[in-house]
Amino acid sequence: MPTIAVYSLKGGVGKTTLAVNLAWISAVRSARTTLLWDLDPQAAATFLLGGDGSSKHKAQAIFSKDIAAARLVQPTETPRLDLIAADTSLRGLDQLFHDLDKKKRLGKLLGDVAKAYDRILLDCPPGLTETSEQVMRAADLIVVPVVPSPLSERAFEEVAAHLKGKAALMPIHSMVDRRRKLHVEAIERNPDWPIIPSASVIEAVAARRQPVGAFAPRTAGAQAFANLWQAIERRLASKR
Repeated sequence: MPTIAVYSLKGGVGKTTLAVNLAWISAVRSARTTLLWDLDPQAAATFLLGGDGSSKHKAQAIFSKDIAAARLVQPTETPRLDLIAADTSLRGLDQLFHDLDKKKRLGKLLGDVAKAYDRILLDCPPGLTETSEQVMRAADLIVVPVVPSPLSERAFEEVAAHLKGKAALMPIHSMVDRRRKLHVEAIERNPDWPIIPSASVIEAVAARRQPVGAFAPRTAGAQAFANLWQAIERRLASKR
């Protein structure tokens, strides 16, 4: 049961859109039983997947053992795709991890639900925090969206230096506009990174509350997510 974390030190790089679309492709295109665990207190992935809010103020309770993770699993409208929803209680998760002083708490909880799924994806909050440290220990692969800009590239370099080979990173170019010189130059510096374009059809995900593949399957945006998922599967297979 591989676990794929979608993480960035920097916000505003398309992280949640990426996580939701990859989870959908895993469930629909790859026909894998898939769980998306929303760890971000903003709960954007929960919103996009139609989370019903029944776990309000309970998301953090999973980590303190007040409630079993399996009890908060919700089915989504997509067959084979389940959700553990986020809520505002996760704002205190970093402090809880610090107080618990259990470095592999998230990994243990993932093990508790792993038997039911072929793939688990984590939508992570930004920043280098106690939560991100838990994610980096638990994930088999960390997908890092990097907008082609100096600040976003610098943020990725900080993450790579922090991990120092302790976790498998997969950087991708996110929100790419090939009409911009800086974006073209960034792609030339890292031509082997997968590319997710800046496109109106991808921006429409939030308005429609659907992955691109569900409402615009023949677009370049949908194909970009599909290509990225294939690259992720190849990376996972190479680790076996």
